[in-house]
Amino acid sequence: MNTTVILASAVVLLCGLLLAEKKENLKGILLTKPLLSALFIATALLQPHSADPYFYLILAGLVLCFAGDICLIFFFNRKVFTAGLAFFLTGHILYVLAFFITAGFTTGAWISLAVMSVISFFVFTRLRPHLGSMVGPVIAYITIISVMVVAASSLTARQDFSLQARTLVMAGSILFYVSDLFVARHRFVAKKIVNRYAGLPMYYAAQFMLAFSVGMIP
Repeated sequence: MNTTVILASAVVLLCGLLLAEKKENLKGILLTKPLLSALFIATALLQPHSADPYFYLILAGLVLCFAGDICLIFFFNRKVFTAGLAFFLTGHILYVLAFFITAGFTTGAWISLAVMSVISFFVFTRLRPHLGSMVGPVIAYITIISVMVVAASSLTARQDFSLQARTLVMAGSILFYVSDLFVARHRFVAKKIVNRYAGLPMYYAAQFMLAFSVGMIP
């Protein structure tokens, strides 16, 4: 299966997933979401790569996010939702390691750290009244997705990597961060289909960007 076929299939499955989300059709979600998420793993495996830490860490992160996607199908179940957060949290940690091990801590990371600290604190203050006993897990999750953007910024500052590779990593990380905000809004603030319409395309775009990046870094 080549890249064109994968991306075309992903678009079709994403449309089907959004339709199922609109109708709150659990069967439709189960028929589309696992397949769609499996495609970003397949994309990473199909990229030319060497046996380096970046490839294996990103691939492992994608697999963990796949597991998280399955759990979030049952977001109405607190225990399963929490398990999904744990999978995503671990996946994000692997992404952070991939970026920092590959690029180190550059000037771009310091700038991003200051910016993300302000943004994430604002996000938490808006979510806090709705979290109840989930405050701890949400703080941990916001922290790690913020650090992921910081780590991506560090890699992006490395001029020895191609512009295309740096763009994929930075754009993918930002889209991932924003898509997670819509997940949080859907789960804790307002369960509206607009959260799915906005968040899911950004999430899958992010994962495919990171999957494609393994063929370009280092």
